[in-house]
Amino acid sequence: MAKKRLFRSKKDKMLGGVCGGIAEYFDWDPSMVRIVTALLIILTGFFPFILLYIIAWMVVPENPKK
Repeated sequence: MAKKRLFRSKKDKMLGGVCGGIAEYFDWDPSMVRIVTALLIILTGFFPFILLYIIAWMVVPENPKK
């Protein structure tokens, strides 16, 4: 069994592909991941979650296959 890895999505991205990559990894609907992300950004006072998103954008590699 191949090891599952988290990648940023190339085909399902709006900004950096982080939400699309998380949706692909867990086999979830990308729209729901984006809605939850938007809610978390609002509820955490913008800065902490946006900083986390930017770090994930820089650290998580882009999917080389798709």
